[in-house]
Amino acid sequence: MLLDKDRIFTNLYGRHDFRLEAAKQRGAWNSTKELMQFGPEWICDQIKASGLRGRGGAGFPTGLKWTFMPKVVKERPHYLVVNADESEPGTCKDRDIMRHDPHLLIEGCLIASYAMRANKCYIYLRGEYIREREVLEEAIKEAYAAGLVGKNACGSGWDFDIYCHHGAGAYICGEETALLESLEGKKGQPRLKPPFPANAGLYGCPTTVNNVESIAVAPTILRRGAGWFAGFGRPNNTGTKVFCISGHVERPCNVEEEMSIPLKTLIEEHCGGVRGGWGNLRAIIPGGSSVPMIPKEICDSVLMDFDALRDVKSGLGTAAVIVMDKSTDLIKSIARLAYFYKHESCGQCTPCREGTGWMWRVLERMVKGEAEASEIDTLLDVASQVEGHTICALGDAAAWPIQGLIRHFRQDIEDRISNYRMGRPHVQGVTLTAAE
Repeated sequence: MLLDKDRIFTNLYGRHDFRLEAAKQRGAWNSTKELMQFGPEWICDQIKASGLRGRGGAGFPTGLKWTFMPKVVKERPHYLVVNADESEPGTCKDRDIMRHDPHLLIEGCLIASYAMRANKCYIYLRGEYIREREVLEEAIKEAYAAGLVGKNACGSGWDFDIYCHHGAGAYICGEETALLESLEGKKGQPRLKPPFPANAGLYGCPTTVNNVESIAVAPTILRRGAGWFAGFGRPNNTGTKVFCISGHVERPCNVEEEMSIPLKTLIEEHCGGVRGGWGNLRAIIPGGSSVPMIPKEICDSVLMDFDALRDVKSGLGTAAVIVMDKSTDLIKSIARLAYFYKHESCGQCTPCREGTGWMWRVLERMVKGEAEASEIDTLLDVASQVEGHTICALGDAAAWPIQGLIRHFRQDIEDRISNYRMGRPHVQGVTLTAAE
């Protein structure tokens, strides 16, 4: 369990003022100039040594990603783009960071941009995040007025400008290259890679795209030391993490905890447990809607980190924990997610454009039981053909929840089909077996 003294986001719940003076009292903007004087290489080395992995879902080592940027600025300027397009269903961690601790993010933008030799940073906000944009813009104005950003930022000799850009609410713009397209004023569609953004990103210039949380934790890591951050969690899964827990728990919440905390402990300690007790648990989606669900028997002992969840064929993703008790219609839940991905597909790739709609339509029939048992394997086959055959990971995100459903709860689908054939219509909250 993480102690209060080790929390990075000390105003996650908005109990204190978000503005500059209050943020300074909580430790923001402390010794920023001195940290920058150690130089870009030192900053990158510290972030690498901390073991920080991207908090937006992919889990790529953050410090390593920063080193992909060219070491010398030539005719093309460098850019940092912060991905605040938090549109993954179940995920709401970045919005609380931006609402209540915006100065940690702004300071992180300065330090990360300096480490990558970028003089400009864009924060790309989700279209629905109105209040978050208002808070961020006010905090940025404060930082400019105090000389913390702008010309000679923090007295460091480094010129740094930061801008907010409000998206239009498209889920696909959470993919880094679609985000860049949108930022340039184009339709939000993913780009083919290579070239990667570190070589040709925003306006064709070297660019790094990072998640809000990944950037916001950087100043605290540098102040407290890479070893402090690396001391939490397991090797290759270090540090603290903001978890979003929703669904059938007594107290849904966002909470900062250390990596590798047992999933059961996370829910029991911070959410008051599963509604109706742990024995009433059916399944959990552990990392936002795009990762496969896992059944109770795995939830009993699994750890909340990248590697442990990968080993049980799921993923940490954005660490958005969606809890489903025994009253949940799991087939209907996954059908609803399938509709979301069908709706949000940009239509650029044929497997995704055609496959997401096809999978949703089949699942809708399975919800009622109006399907053939043989269609379960057909659905699984189509999901595997969509997975890994698209420009971006939206195709994977659409396929994985379906694969998780069939992997662990195939019997539910078979029973639903059998009951329908026997003239027993499905009743929400009641699961009948063919024998009954």
